Amino acid sequence: MSRPELTGPAAHFYNEKEARKYDSSSRMVGVQREITERAIELLRLDHSQPAYVLDIGCGSGLSGQVLEEKGHFWLGCDVSRDMLLVAQERMHNQAENDDDDDDDDESMDGDSNHNIKKQRKSTGDLMHHDMGTGLPFRPATFDACISISALQWLCYSNSAQQNPRRRLTRFFSSLYTVLKRGGRAVLQFYPETAEQAVLITECATRVGFAGGVVVDYPNSAKAKKHYLVLSFDRNSEQKRKAALKDGLSSAAEEQQSVLVTGASREGTKKAPIRKKKGVKTKEWIVHKKETQRKKGKAVRPDTKYTARRRPTKF
Repeated sequence: MSRPELTGPAAHFYNEKEARKYDSSSRMVGVQREITERAIELLRLDHSQPAYVLDIGCGSGLSGQVLEEKGHFWLGCDVSRDMLLVAQERMHNQAENDDDDDDDDESMDGDSNHNIKKQRKSTGDLMHHDMGTGLPFRPATFDACISISALQWLCYSNSAQQNPRRRLTRFFSSLYTVLKRGGRAVLQFYPETAEQAVLITECATRVGFAGGVVVDYPNSAKAKKHYLVLSFDRNSEQKRKAALKDGLSSAAEEQQSVLVTGASREGTKKAPIRKKKGVKTKEWIVHKKETQRKKGKAVRPDTKYTARRRPTKF
């Protein structure tokens, strides 16, 4: 089976037929739920209080439904309008079912019943947007971000104006802006090659993110899942640099103590002199002068001072 990314843009692939098929497949629903739960686990959210989560490539709202069950608010964006229509229908049907369940519950008084109805309504919003053009939100809007099976679409160009590296950089740069400091992003994706995974990671770290790729079931061809876990936590990097600095300073102190005791440096090798770019060698100058002579031009004779470097600048 060929990859859907090779057939064209995601907005064209996920038309009304594919969107209905995607949402009605019990296997796909189960896989999406499993991946979303794993992504939420990697987010390490405090489930005692609700968080505002951005769902990039939300599709038919399957991942958003899991976020609602965990008690979080979410906003989903997707490039396919047909997928968003299916997600809107899902949210509407879910609200109607919740209202019916509340009407059947006669053991509670009117006020508490009204509060439960208010709580059970959908906590998500939908937005039509292409993540490759950047995220159009205010800085520090979201507590966290998830993305399920969408990031790999940015590695493919469907027109001469689309450049995968630029689109990835624009996306990660805007994601870095809209996330609150201390927040996390977990982006699950399916790279076609190892080069795509490297490209995605490089673009994420270049804009300032810390983190890496977590691979579940690495030895399985079908069950393997890649999760790009991003955060603003640079403590580990700072600790590594501090440890490296301490190691270099201790090594320098040891070397200095050895030199003080009278160790000789006569046997040490000098670093080779690297030729600066643009500096002409003697062979090149002699060859150039010989060529000029063959052309009949007046050239000064070769001496021992030819191509000799001056000790000081004028």
